[in-house]
Amino acid sequence: MKRYYLLATLGLCSKLYAQEVDTTTNRLEQVEVKAYFNKQPLLRLTSSAAVLSSQMIQSQQSPSFVSAMNRVPGLRMEERSPGSYRLALRGSMIRSPFGVRNVKIYLDDFPFTDAGGNTYLNLIDPSAIGQINILKGPDGSIYGANSGGVLSFYSKGFDRSDKPEVNLQLTGGSYGLFQEQFNAILPINQTQQLAINQSWTRSDGYRQNSALNKKNIQLNYNWQYAKTSELKFTGFYSDLGYQTPGGLTAAQMESDRRQARPKGGPNPGAAEQKAAIYDKTFFGGLSNQTHLSSKMTLFASVFGSSNQIKNPFITNYEKRDEKNLGTRLYLSYVDLLSQDLKYEVQLGLEAQKGWYAIDNYDNAQGVATDPQAKDKLENSQQSFFARTQLEWLERLQVELSLGLNENKIGYQQRYPVAQENKENIDFGSTWMPRAALSYLITSMLALRASISKGFSAPTVAEVRSSDNTINTMLKPETGTNHEFGLRWHLWNRRIILDAAAYTYQMNNAIIRQVRDNGAEYFQNAGKINQKGLEASLFMYLIRPQTTGMVRSLQLTSNFSLNDYSFKSYQVGDKNYKNNKLPAVPKTVWVNSLNILFPNEFQLDLLSNLTAAIPLDDANTVYAKRYHLLQGKLSWSKSVCSQHKIRFFVGADNLLNEKYSLGNDINAFGGRYFNPAPLRNYYGGMSFNF
Repeated sequence: MKRYYLLATLGLCSKLYAQEVDTTTNRLEQVEVKAYFNKQPLLRLTSSAAVLSSQMIQSQQSPSFVSAMNRVPGLRMEERSPGSYRLALRGSMIRSPFGVRNVKIYLDDFPFTDAGGNTYLNLIDPSAIGQINILKGPDGSIYGANSGGVLSFYSKGFDRSDKPEVNLQLTGGSYGLFQEQFNAILPINQTQQLAINQSWTRSDGYRQNSALNKKNIQLNYNWQYAKTSELKFTGFYSDLGYQTPGGLTAAQMESDRRQARPKGGPNPGAAEQKAAIYDKTFFGGLSNQTHLSSKMTLFASVFGSSNQIKNPFITNYEKRDEKNLGTRLYLSYVDLLSQDLKYEVQLGLEAQKGWYAIDNYDNAQGVATDPQAKDKLENSQQSFFARTQLEWLERLQVELSLGLNENKIGYQQRYPVAQENKENIDFGSTWMPRAALSYLITSMLALRASISKGFSAPTVAEVRSSDNTINTMLKPETGTNHEFGLRWHLWNRRIILDAAAYTYQMNNAIIRQVRDNGAEYFQNAGKINQKGLEASLFMYLIRPQTTGMVRSLQLTSNFSLNDYSFKSYQVGDKNYKNNKLPAVPKTVWVNSLNILFPNEFQLDLLSNLTAAIPLDDANTVYAKRYHLLQGKLSWSKSVCSQHKIRFFVGADNLLNEKYSLGNDINAFGGRYFNPAPLRNYYGGMSFNF
């Protein structure tokens, strides 16, 4: 194992590229990523970045993003039970017990992270997504508050199609898994196109009290109503329900890893209380892009969401009514200063407003009874940004950007004592600068460097956490990121190397803590020192060909080294200085192999080696390291001239590892572990016409 990790640190690791091969020249086409307002070649991008294609998202089990996301160095996704996601990008899970923190997420250029800082990533259906772009490192100068990076999800159906295309996929598997996915891209005429994505997913779950039932329908529409103008709409409705089995102690996991959290002391068990989350959500966004001239573009969008959430828990029954509205607009100007020097300038703003009514009741075995607390909160945030880029001979790129972020939360208690006036928590105005450059030493070797400031305000879910109190003492996380990296394309891009080293010094890190009754709360933890190394390798060992036993062979390998520790952090008489940061594995090494055989047989293998993970501030408890191996075999067959049928079978956790995916941090009573399934299987078919 150590030998493998050593090889990885020397650079045998991967970035994810969705590339096409020119079989006449044996050359891979340049990959482009939409970042900083325009599509740019990934080779020359000033940021560390990755691209996940639809094929990568679907290369293993289709109901979840977890396998695909974990292929990206620096990005870690966990699923404690079906539908219960966590995600961290160059950060820790210590802030994300029920979701995503420190990362800004967009859906079709609409902010999907709401005004309160929450991102309900489990509402998005993987089959509806055509591509995911990942920008690593703080980028508050353009994308608002974040300290880990930005993920942009792009739905299927916006790329212009000449003919209608319909796909139906059915999947079944272990533990009662069934999924139906329907996608239709319907060109209306030469200027309009409609896409429909619908899915239904259910599962009994591996553990007791871990069933999932999710129904989703999404519409995407674009209309080029003039030569220079285009209107786009994204909207979906999701009806999601999933049970939460709760954490186990090491002894409980060893005794029966499939049990839900049992009764402990005065608190009943998870199954007895029917612990679960039910979320009915509408989300919609409308955008317009107009080219005012050959050099100037105006983009404007409005978006909003409505969430109705019910959460029976061990100690209470929470009901939330959340509504969000926002807008994002910018003006872009691109011109030449000389024949060799190109420049562009963008000015814009992003603003969001959220209204949250949060009520807590006693939970009598899944029934809300007497009220405990009722609060109303409002969150508003604005980000004003300016950016300029200079490009010389398509060789040197220099970017300078500056954002001004403002964030405040208003709150008003309605029960047990009704407040007459609303009170405010003002996190102030914060300047967010970024400077970056990329230089092509040769046509295939690029160096990049950047310095940027990170900022992440406490979310509504942290200010008003499950202990039913308003925490007015929380401060935003801030810090400065320094980064250096390189990209190197070899052998007509059949080999691509990518590496980055960074250091991020964070102040006022927000840490999750748990009270005796299991209710969580958050506090600032002084300073954290985050140092990391990411390296990657992509190899097309055998280019696509029409003869031979192996028609195509791709190998990717991703490695991340995370040296995260407390620089200063003391709670009472306990000093955690120099301790490792909880929820962060020291190393993660992920390898994938894609092989195409004759008659359109395809094999996808994925190997994930994750080091031991500290689970508490004192570093006294660790989750064991694990090696997760997954495989999927598929066969496609053309039927007539315009139809294709595909069959597939797959297996998860082929090595039958006993591991926990999605651990509880600083858990009271030693209930740290959420056991993942042992070896399990799935299969299905899809029909495309």
